[in-house]
Amino acid sequence: MSQGNSYKIPAGNICVEQEIKRSRFIASIGRAPDKQKACAFIEKVRATYPDARHHCWAYVAGNPVDTIQVGMSDDGEPHGTAGKPMLSVLQFSKIGEIAAVVSRYFGGIKLGTGGLVRAYSSSLQLALQKLPLEDFIASAPARITLPYPHENNIRRLLNNLKVDIAEVIYSDNVVLIVEVPQDIATKLERQIINQTRGNIKIDWLTGPNPVTKDN
Repeated sequence: MSQGNSYKIPAGNICVEQEIKRSRFIASIGRAPDKQKACAFIEKVRATYPDARHHCWAYVAGNPVDTIQVGMSDDGEPHGTAGKPMLSVLQFSKIGEIAAVVSRYFGGIKLGTGGLVRAYSSSLQLALQKLPLEDFIASAPARITLPYPHENNIRRLLNNLKVDIAEVIYSDNVVLIVEVPQDIATKLERQIINQTRGNIKIDWLTGPNPVTKDN
């Protein structure tokens, strides 16, 4: 499986502040599994600091390797001095499902375009250094259809591989609806086929294509 199926995500929200030439830069980071959650986080930060002059933001929603759900805004700062460098910092971090807002209270001293880029980038980097992280492993639902004599062995295999069984249906055969971490999908299929000599059917509801006996 591709390494892109697992990545780091925020384990919680964080807020870090620094002062640069009398301007306060408050960097807030939260989890954003999708664009809607990212926008909601941005609005929440705006409401938390309503009197800040700028709320510059960037987000990388979903898998950091292949997502197209990215966004950024300079929010009134000179073009390219805030949102773009913030997005670059997020993409370089390889953290997924992440949204960041840097709120600025202007201190009366202009920083220039280069100074703004450094200020917004460094504020976000400081917050990332303190951000708690956890592993996210993408999963795919599958339907496993098997004869009754194989049920106990397959349940034991699923348990050993830490695969959750969401539903069990008893009819002519046993049907297990499971949620499979994508990084072990191929391993699971091969072990099931080996244990049952191919006397089993695996249907992926989304995600990986099933392995056949000939693979």
